[in-house]
Amino acid sequence: MPLTRISLTKGKPPEYLRTLSDSLHQALVEAFDVPPDDRFQIIHQHEPGELVFDRHYLGGPRSDDFVLFQITAGRPRSSETKAAFYRRLVERLAEAPGVRPEDVMVVITTTQLDEWSFAGGVASMLGNR
Repeated sequence: MPLTRISLTKGKPPEYLRTLSDSLHQALVEAFDVPPDDRFQIIHQHEPGELVFDRHYLGGPRSDDFVLFQITAGRPRSSETKAAFYRRLVERLAEAPGVRPEDVMVVITTTQLDEWSFAGGVASMLGNR
């Protein structure tokens, strides 16, 4: 049940955004133990200068194609699972839409199950409370 906020600089065509979204979702399913029908993403496109990042801090060199994935997950994953997901994500993104691994940053945050309501005003992960 992750929710992912994807931030990148404005200007990519709709097909690029769709492929970026698809590659993320495939990596989540393959390496982060996410069901195929569990897909919630928000794509934020920023004007030049509104997405500020260091081009060399702990990686890089980063280009103007830098993409930040902020993933909010409903349960913790092991360090091994997260590492496998990071690797799979950059592999998928390199395949399509062609994002360089140096341009991918991922931040994962976890929440409690009672902090999610998918619909109907109920704590969905707690069984209709």
